[in-house]
Amino acid sequence: MQRHASTSSKQRQVIFSGIQPTGIPHLGNYFGALEQWVKIQNSATSTTDLLFSIVDLHAMTLPYDRAQFRLWRRQTLAALLAVGLDPKRSTIFFQSAVPAHTELMWILSCTASVGYLSRMTQWKSKLAMSDNIALSDPDAKAKLKLGLFSYPVLQSADILVYQATHVPVGHDQAQHLEFARENAKNFNTAHGHFFTEPQTVISPAKRVMSLTDPRVKMSKSNIDPRSRILLNDSPDTVRWKIKAALTDSINGLSYNPEERPGVSNLLLLMSYMDASHRSVEQIATEGQALSMRAFKEEVAETLIKGMTDLRERYIYFMDPAQSQYLHYVASAGNEKARLRAEETMRRVREIVGTDGL
Repeated sequence: MQRHASTSSKQRQVIFSGIQPTGIPHLGNYFGALEQWVKIQNSATSTTDLLFSIVDLHAMTLPYDRAQFRLWRRQTLAALLAVGLDPKRSTIFFQSAVPAHTELMWILSCTASVGYLSRMTQWKSKLAMSDNIALSDPDAKAKLKLGLFSYPVLQSADILVYQATHVPVGHDQAQHLEFARENAKNFNTAHGHFFTEPQTVISPAKRVMSLTDPRVKMSKSNIDPRSRILLNDSPDTVRWKIKAALTDSINGLSYNPEERPGVSNLLLLMSYMDASHRSVEQIATEGQALSMRAFKEEVAETLIKGMTDLRERYIYFMDPAQSQYLHYVASAGNEKARLRAEETMRRVREIVGTDGL
């Protein structure tokens, strides 16, 4: 097989990940992704390249309000800064500001498998359909749009355009990383080896579940606002949501997600923000004598204390007085990402033959 010299990034560790701007992040987003990004940033060597993208094109695959969408983009950027991402160390940028993403998506689409895409679960869950539904099903044909169906190809382009070597994701995104590797293989088979096949870095954090239905993960799409705790929730709001959280009538505390999902979820949340870094088992053991009401009060106060700095930083960056700084961060990050992506695309155009006459 012919081999093409890759960009210089192949000799370096390149870490890429993205978040959709669909509103203020909740604690599930924070513990499952954002906190992990900050840990990676703060522990990475100076030779590691870090790219974190607000993948706004992905957020357009379902109907949305334009004014709300603009606000969500701003809120997400403010949240990334609030949690501790440093624009001097990490490239923070908007996906839509880098045309190379969509250019590479089309090129990858020419070798991507429709069969593989049809078996992926994300488009089915977004449309509230069974995982077993076929692409030929009349209901799927009526509801499914091309953007939602093919967005895993764009996600592959997001990763491959930076020759990412490692991609931190949650458990529910592992399938998409496998598809990104598949697209890299397909391109390399058709045109000669060029793209790095990225490694999946699964978040070590356990999944945070909905407060109102602890059998499903915490989500911004849930119509009940009590189901999630947002990074900017006030102390009173946190207390209200935790007080309303679904638990059970069993005496004592124990961590058992299968039999006691609600209590286990609250124990997990408390452990994540516990000042003494106690495990869920330790918290359960030490709180055996607590009533459920008293336990919920302890959970709420622990979260309020742990979220204080996050909330204050988020409010600070969302202040209109910080608009100029947000624009500066976005513009600088967008330009860095464009230049880097263009390095890859110059070689890709040479390889596929669109570089000139």
